[in-house]
Amino acid sequence: MKNRPIRVLVAKVGLDGHDRGAKVIASFLKDAGMEVIYTGLRQTPEMVVNAALQEDVDVIGISILSGAHMTVFGKLVKLLQEKNMNDVLLTGGGIIPEKDMSELNKMGVGKLFAPGTDTKEIVEYIRKSVRPLP
Repeated sequence: MKNRPIRVLVAKVGLDGHDRGAKVIASFLKDAGMEVIYTGLRQTPEMVVNAALQEDVDVIGISILSGAHMTVFGKLVKLLQEKNMNDVLLTGGGIIPEKDMSELNKMGVGKLFAPGTDTKEIVEYIRKSVRPLP
């Protein structure tokens, strides 16, 4: 167990220019005592994984509204595996149909959150997933 705050990288991948939700989540995670790195808009999956590696994060949270979630998360899963970053939780949220959420979970993506999810649920999920209670 790492003896430091949970480190979360929040990213917007692709051409989606709406980052209000990502910034709100980042703020709530900070308020919950987590260290948050926000990469900003228009990131590639490679940029996200490289930043996560450099920052030694526990969690990558992707905000996606563009409809490219299957491609983006698929690429992220592959890159994380290639870099042996199997201990990093990949999660996120946005406009993702439930059927696709289920497929992404089978691919190795953690829980995905729809718009309007209570931020306490997200914080609790991250805490339990990264540092489960004994």
